[in-house]
Amino acid sequence: MKCPNCSGKNIGKIGASQYYCWNCFIELSLENGRLSLSQVEEDGTLTTLDDLFEAKDLEAKANGF
Repeated sequence: MKCPNCSGKNIGKIGASQYYCWNCFIELSLENGRLSLSQVEEDGTLTTLDDLFEAKDLEAKANGF
């Protein structure tokens, strides 16, 4: 597994189909073979980062999920 944002491999599982990149501090959710990336804000809310990536970059298979 690698992070689509930083290409790091320091990813931990935090829930069912949910992962966290310890290199760039983003949350990754696996949905229907596609990754959804979110930034965790100071108040604990999530802000989506999906619009910053091309669809091919968010394919789960391409990132080893």
